[in-house]
Amino acid sequence: MKNTRDMQAGTQPFHRETTVDSSAGGPVLITGGSGFIGTNLADRLLQCGRKVYLFDNLSRPGVEKNLQWLRTRHGNLLEVVISDTQDVQALSSVVKNVRQVFHCAAQVAVTTSVINPVHDFHVNARGTLNLLEAMRSVPDPPSIVYTSTNKVYGALDDLRLVANRSHYKPASTRIRADGISEMRPLDFHSPYGCSKGAADQYVLDYARTFSVPGVVFRMSCIYGPHQFGTEDQGWIAYFLLCALENKPITIYGDGKQVRDVLFVDDLVDALILAQKNMQSLSGEAFNMGGSPANSLSLLELLDLIEVIHGERPSVRFDGWRVGDQRYYVSDIGKFRQATGWTPRTGVREGVERLYNWLRTNHPSFSGNEKSYPGVEDYEILAR
Repeated sequence: MKNTRDMQAGTQPFHRETTVDSSAGGPVLITGGSGFIGTNLADRLLQCGRKVYLFDNLSRPGVEKNLQWLRTRHGNLLEVVISDTQDVQALSSVVKNVRQVFHCAAQVAVTTSVINPVHDFHVNARGTLNLLEAMRSVPDPPSIVYTSTNKVYGALDDLRLVANRSHYKPASTRIRADGISEMRPLDFHSPYGCSKGAADQYVLDYARTFSVPGVVFRMSCIYGPHQFGTEDQGWIAYFLLCALENKPITIYGDGKQVRDVLFVDDLVDALILAQKNMQSLSGEAFNMGGSPANSLSLLELLDLIEVIHGERPSVRFDGWRVGDQRYYVSDIGKFRQATGWTPRTGVREGVERLYNWLRTNHPSFSGNEKSYPGVEDYEILAR
């Protein structure tokens, strides 16, 4: 576990070089493409001249801002399909035009899944199956990278932990050094874990049974620009927004729970590399996150925000929530060995960049109260 000083010392200046060939591979479909991850991925691909089909129902608050930003930057290279993964006809219409699929569309919150498990199932499990069936109907199916979740491993209640003032850490020296590997047994926990886990397994089985090339990323905490965090999802962005708005933060549990965090630019590198290496990687699942080198607890994030913002957010505590993991850190060794990928953005640098982006771009702080277009202002290519 790194304290704030360690994070700062380990940070390197941000000069991202082109380490992956984003231009090869033909047209791309990104489901959930106006969401946080989809927007950053689409921008990278569009910058390299790739044709991108952005498939989204614009249901998440704030994503219309991301869509307008992409449209302004890239014009007609971006094709917008305003639809839902429950619409089989819309999926079939767009899938036949692309060579690669990045499946990011999802119901993203454990808490929402507990309130409405049926909706969660239809979006995450059935929506993914609809997409896979559309892909299977193409004579030469495109390849897919699916953004799954570490929640497929359950609450990790059997993981023996020790605690100090600020964080939990595993008693096992191996897990402390490397994190949780793909050898960990699956143990779907919460309706969200079940729906994402089912989709995870469908992608892997369609690669095996139907030769639909596919890779699964079981992701830890991703953060960065274009993220509109909420209390239920996107906790780093949410904590920063609360600090900027001078609002209290509710921490469920004791705040010592630990996650590894991955800056979105590093995730985009990994997503593109997975497609580039699809022939050798198809049918595999990879744990994807920042690794132990980029891990921190909720309390340690508050320490870092105090350094960056100059003031510590006020905090209140509540009980643990269903499916909460006291410790989850990704072992990224399998994907690193397969592709040479490794995260390059340190925690201090990444959090500070997100803080500055929110302060500059979020309407609440920047005075940038633009009128954003609604659904009717975009070309609807499929329904």
